[in-house]
Amino acid sequence: MQYKIKVIPRVFHFKQPAGTSRGVYTERKSWFIELTSPDMPGRMGIGECAPLPDLSCDYNAGYEDTLRKLCGEFERDGKIDYPKASEYPSVLFGLETALAHLNAGTTAFFDTPFSRGEEGIPINGLVWMGSYEEMLKRMEEKVEKGFRCIKLKVGAIDFDLELNLVKRIRDRFSSSEIELRLDANGGFTPDDALYKLELLSQYAIHSIEQPIKPKQWNVMARLCRESPLPIALDEELIGINDFAMMKYMLNIIRPAYIILKPSLHGGMYGTGKWIEAATEKNVHTWITSALESNVGLNAIAQFAAKTYGPAITMPQGLGTGQLFLDNIEMPLEIRGDELYYNA
Repeated sequence: MQYKIKVIPRVFHFKQPAGTSRGVYTERKSWFIELTSPDMPGRMGIGECAPLPDLSCDYNAGYEDTLRKLCGEFERDGKIDYPKASEYPSVLFGLETALAHLNAGTTAFFDTPFSRGEEGIPINGLVWMGSYEEMLKRMEEKVEKGFRCIKLKVGAIDFDLELNLVKRIRDRFSSSEIELRLDANGGFTPDDALYKLELLSQYAIHSIEQPIKPKQWNVMARLCRESPLPIALDEELIGINDFAMMKYMLNIIRPAYIILKPSLHGGMYGTGKWIEAATEKNVHTWITSALESNVGLNAIAQFAAKTYGPAITMPQGLGTGQLFLDNIEMPLEIRGDELYYNA
């Protein structure tokens, strides 16, 4: 089949600065793929390529040139070269999304209860890093909106303040009322990580994501063995695209969870491979967005519903649709603590 691609850059602006231990985001650049085919007149598929600077393995100063080159190869070959494209996960995800959209003729890519508007996907609320007062206020807002699983970014402000914030949350809400996930984004050091995890463990934490920076497999493996808190990996997975290497890394570190972002972890194809490898090693998974616009968020939600099947019980990280002042309209709606597709 023949295809034609148009690449369109676009910058989105956050409603409020999004703070992590790596820095603060105020804007977000994406590249959109418009995919058409003479064999499907009147249809267009849209995909979003949204790498994160200083995090994505495929982002550099020449990203747009690489994107256009790979899109040109797709136009020439009429198919995705997965072994090669897996090295460029954000590009692969954009191509997969555009192709799924074109083939389906609708933003409901796959036939699932979610895409038919019959079921929602449970999601966690996300509290960004900020001052103590800001984080406490955001936490209270999420609870008031009906979230029962909340993810709290830690590792940027004074740890004693963060610990006190967690304590205050637990003083007000028991673990049966609120499931609390933490994300350190690699903000702890190998020397202090275990001590901090022990202090946090007294507050019934569901899990902590990436306590130390990636590529320290021996240290991370020790933490997973000795930590009183279940550890989830995220940044650790970036750049690992070979299935055998996925299993090898999981076998060495043995985390409790891995958290999968298609834009970072090999597109939908690579995310599926990670889930297969994790299932073999009895590692649990959930899927989350990587600050894409609603175009990418919808694709991830459609994929999560197809991958995990109906009646998903594990909250997914798909509550990012209201981050931007200038987001793209999509038929997505948060009701309580679930994401719905308005079919």
